Amino acid sequence: MQIPEKNCQICPRLADFRAQNQIQYPNFFNGCVPSFGALDAEILVVGLAPGLKGANHTGRPFTGDYAGEILYAGLKTHQLAKGNYAARPDDGFQLINMRITNAVRCVPPANKPEPSEIKACNQFLRAEIAAMPNLRAILTLGTISHYAVLNALDLKRKDFAFKHGAVYELGKGKTLFNSYHCSRYNINTGRLTQAMFDEVVKKIIKII
Repeated sequence: MQIPEKNCQICPRLADFRAQNQIQYPNFFNGCVPSFGALDAEILVVGLAPGLKGANHTGRPFTGDYAGEILYAGLKTHQLAKGNYAARPDDGFQLINMRITNAVRCVPPANKPEPSEIKACNQFLRAEIAAMPNLRAILTLGTISHYAVLNALDLKRKDFAFKHGAVYELGKGKTLFNSYHCSRYNINTGRLTQAMFDEVVKKIIKII
Protein backbone atom coordinates (compact mmCIF):
# COMPACT_ATOMS: atom_id res chain seq x y z
CA MET A 1 0.00 0.00 0.00
CA GLN A 2 1.24 3.46 -0.89
CA ILE A 3 1.74 5.55 2.26
CA PRO A 4 3.38 8.95 2.76
CA GLU A 5 6.72 9.23 4.48
CA LYS A 6 6.68 10.88 7.89
CA ASN A 7 8.65 13.82 6.51
CA CYS A 8 6.69 14.01 3.24
CA GLN A 9 7.65 16.99 1.06
CA ILE A 10 4.86 16.82 -1.53
CA CYS A 11 3.10 19.93 -0.19
CA PRO A 12 5.66 22.71 0.42
CA ARG A 13 3.37 24.80 2.65
CA LEU A 14 2.64 21.86 4.93
CA ALA A 15 6.26 20.77 4.99
CA ASP A 16 7.31 24.31 5.97
CA PHE A 17 4.67 24.43 8.69
CA ARG A 18 5.87 21.12 10.09
CA ALA A 19 9.44 22.43 10.12
CA GLN A 20 8.33 25.48 12.10
CA ASN A 21 6.47 23.28 14.56
CA GLN A 22 9.50 21.06 14.98
CA ILE A 23 11.38 24.07 16.28
CA GLN A 24 8.56 25.32 18.49
CA TYR A 25 7.41 21.88 19.67
CA PRO A 26 10.45 19.58 19.44
CA ASN A 27 8.72 16.79 21.38
CA PHE A 28 5.71 16.63 19.04
CA PHE A 29 5.30 13.92 16.40
CA ASN A 30 5.36 16.61 13.67
CA GLY A 31 4.90 14.43 10.63
CA CYS A 32 2.42 12.70 8.34
CA VAL A 33 0.14 10.98 10.82
CA PRO A 34 -0.37 7.28 10.05
CA SER A 35 -3.79 5.67 10.14
CA PHE A 36 -5.08 3.92 13.26
CA GLY A 37 -6.61 0.45 13.10
CA ALA A 38 -6.34 -2.68 11.00
CA LEU A 39 -6.53 -2.86 7.21
CA ASP A 40 -8.88 -5.84 7.41
CA ALA A 41 -11.53 -3.75 9.20
CA GLU A 42 -14.99 -3.34 7.70
CA ILE A 43 -15.34 0.34 8.71
CA LEU A 44 -13.19 3.31 7.70
CA VAL A 45 -13.58 6.73 9.35
CA VAL A 46 -12.13 9.65 7.40
CA GLY A 47 -11.48 12.93 9.16
CA LEU A 48 -10.11 16.23 7.87
CA ALA A 49 -6.48 16.62 9.01
CA PRO A 50 -4.38 16.35 12.17
CA GLY A 51 -4.81 19.08 14.76
CA LEU A 52 -1.69 20.99 15.77
CA LYS A 53 -1.85 19.90 19.41
CA GLY A 54 -3.85 16.77 18.73
CA ALA A 55 -2.69 14.15 16.24
CA ASN A 56 0.28 16.26 15.17
CA HIS A 57 1.40 16.08 18.79
CA THR A 58 0.64 12.43 19.50
CA GLY A 59 1.03 10.78 16.09
CA ARG A 60 -2.37 9.03 16.25
CA PRO A 61 -5.54 10.31 14.54
CA PHE A 62 -7.93 12.25 16.78
CA THR A 63 -5.72 11.68 19.80
CA GLY A 64 -5.09 14.60 22.11
CA ASP A 65 -7.77 17.01 20.92
CA TYR A 66 -11.42 17.64 21.70
CA ALA A 67 -12.69 15.86 18.58
CA GLY A 68 -11.10 12.65 19.79
CA GLU A 69 -13.06 12.76 23.03
CA ILE A 70 -16.32 12.79 21.07
CA LEU A 71 -15.26 10.29 18.43
CA TYR A 72 -13.70 7.69 20.70
CA ALA A 73 -16.42 7.94 23.33
CA GLY A 74 -19.01 7.27 20.64
CA LEU A 75 -17.11 4.31 19.24
CA LYS A 76 -16.60 2.72 22.65
CA THR A 77 -20.28 3.13 23.50
CA HIS A 78 -21.14 1.00 20.50
CA GLN A 79 -18.45 -1.64 21.10
CA LEU A 80 -16.34 -0.44 18.18
CA ALA A 81 -13.43 0.24 20.52
CA LYS A 82 -12.11 -1.05 23.82
CA GLY A 83 -9.78 0.11 26.56
CA ASN A 84 -9.47 3.49 28.20
CA TYR A 85 -8.85 6.45 25.93
CA ALA A 86 -6.28 8.65 27.67
CA ALA A 87 -5.31 10.91 24.74
CA ARG A 88 -1.94 9.19 24.34
CA PRO A 89 -0.79 6.80 21.62
CA ASP A 90 0.39 4.36 24.31
CA ASP A 91 -2.89 4.35 26.28
CA GLY A 92 -3.79 0.87 25.04
CA PHE A 93 -7.02 2.06 23.41
CA GLN A 94 -7.97 -0.28 20.56
CA LEU A 95 -10.40 -0.09 17.66
CA ILE A 96 -12.66 -3.03 16.83
CA ASN A 97 -13.34 -3.72 13.13
CA MET A 98 -12.49 -0.11 12.35
CA ARG A 99 -9.72 2.03 10.89
CA ILE A 100 -9.33 5.81 11.14
CA THR A 101 -7.49 8.11 8.77
CA ASN A 102 -7.58 11.69 7.46
CA ALA A 103 -8.13 13.27 4.07
CA VAL A 104 -4.92 15.25 4.65
CA ARG A 105 -2.18 13.53 6.65
CA CYS A 106 -0.19 16.61 7.78
CA VAL A 107 -1.33 19.42 10.07
CA PRO A 108 -2.31 22.52 8.04
CA PRO A 109 -2.00 26.12 9.27
CA ALA A 110 -5.22 27.27 10.96
CA ASN A 111 -6.64 23.76 10.41
CA LYS A 112 -7.40 24.67 6.78
CA PRO A 113 -5.75 22.62 4.04
CA GLU A 114 -5.69 24.14 0.57
CA PRO A 115 -7.42 22.42 -2.36
CA SER A 116 -4.07 21.51 -3.92
CA GLU A 117 -3.01 19.81 -0.67
CA ILE A 118 -6.23 17.82 -0.43
CA LYS A 119 -5.74 16.73 -4.04
CA ALA A 120 -2.08 15.79 -3.50
CA CYS A 121 -2.88 13.65 -0.46
CA ASN A 122 -5.79 11.89 -2.16
CA GLN A 123 -3.46 9.31 -3.68
CA PHE A 124 -2.85 7.90 -0.21
CA LEU A 125 -6.55 7.74 0.65
CA ARG A 126 -7.23 6.01 -2.65
CA ALA A 127 -4.51 3.43 -1.94
CA GLU A 128 -5.78 2.87 1.60
CA ILE A 129 -9.34 2.20 0.51
CA ALA A 130 -8.08 -0.20 -2.16
CA ALA A 131 -6.00 -2.02 0.47
CA MET A 132 -9.00 -2.76 2.71
CA PRO A 133 -10.44 -6.03 1.36
CA ASN A 134 -13.33 -6.23 3.84
CA LEU A 135 -14.38 -2.57 3.69
CA ARG A 136 -18.15 -2.14 3.87
CA ALA A 137 -18.75 1.25 5.48
CA ILE A 138 -17.02 4.62 5.12
CA LEU A 139 -17.87 7.39 7.57
CA THR A 140 -16.84 10.87 6.47
CA LEU A 141 -16.56 13.63 9.06
CA GLY A 142 -17.32 16.90 7.29
CA THR A 143 -17.50 18.03 3.68
CA ILE A 144 -13.77 17.97 2.91
CA SER A 145 -13.35 14.34 3.93
CA HIS A 146 -16.61 13.48 2.13
CA TYR A 147 -15.43 14.90 -1.18
CA ALA A 148 -11.97 13.42 -0.68
CA VAL A 149 -13.54 9.97 -0.46
CA LEU A 150 -15.61 10.61 -3.58
CA ASN A 151 -12.48 11.65 -5.45
CA ALA A 152 -10.64 8.56 -4.23
CA LEU A 153 -13.45 6.38 -5.57
CA ASP A 154 -13.87 8.34 -8.83
CA LEU A 155 -17.44 9.29 -7.94
CA LYS A 156 -19.19 12.51 -8.98
CA ARG A 157 -19.95 15.10 -6.31
CA LYS A 158 -23.32 15.96 -7.80
CA ASP A 159 -24.53 12.42 -7.14
CA PHE A 160 -23.52 12.39 -3.47
CA ALA A 161 -24.21 15.72 -1.74
CA PHE A 162 -22.86 15.99 1.81
CA LYS A 163 -25.55 16.05 4.48
CA HIS A 164 -25.31 15.04 8.11
CA GLY A 165 -26.94 11.64 8.54
CA ALA A 166 -27.00 10.89 4.82
CA VAL A 167 -26.39 7.31 3.67
CA TYR A 168 -25.30 6.43 0.13
CA GLU A 169 -24.93 3.04 -1.48
CA LEU A 170 -21.69 3.07 -3.46
CA GLY A 171 -21.91 -0.35 -5.02
CA LYS A 172 -19.50 -3.26 -4.62
CA GLY A 173 -20.80 -3.78 -1.08
CA LYS A 174 -19.76 -0.35 0.19
CA THR A 175 -21.92 2.27 1.89
CA LEU A 176 -21.02 5.91 2.59
CA PHE A 177 -22.19 7.66 5.77
CA ASN A 178 -22.01 11.41 6.49
CA SER A 179 -21.56 13.19 9.81
CA TYR A 180 -20.60 16.69 10.76
CA HIS A 181 -17.05 16.78 12.05
CA CYS A 182 -16.87 16.26 15.82
CA SER A 183 -14.86 19.44 16.33
CA ARG A 184 -15.10 21.63 19.40
CA TYR A 185 -16.69 24.37 17.28
CA ASN A 186 -19.47 22.11 16.01
CA ILE A 187 -20.16 20.75 19.48
CA ASN A 188 -20.12 24.17 21.17
CA THR A 189 -22.46 25.68 18.59
CA GLY A 190 -24.85 22.75 18.79
CA ARG A 191 -24.41 21.85 15.14
CA LEU A 192 -23.42 18.38 16.32
CA THR A 193 -24.20 16.62 19.58
CA GLN A 194 -22.97 13.32 20.96
CA ALA A 195 -26.47 11.95 20.41
CA MET A 196 -26.45 13.02 16.74
CA PHE A 197 -23.10 11.35 16.23
CA ASP A 198 -24.31 8.20 17.99
CA GLU A 199 -27.27 7.98 15.60
CA VAL A 200 -24.90 7.90 12.64
CA VAL A 201 -22.81 5.18 14.27
CA LYS A 202 -25.98 3.14 14.88
CA LYS A 203 -26.75 3.28 11.16
CA ILE A 204 -23.31 1.86 10.42
CA ILE A 205 -23.72 -0.94 12.94
CA LYS A 206 -26.96 -2.05 11.28
CA ILE A 207 -25.17 -3.04 8.10
CA ILE A 208 -22.09 -4.64 9.69
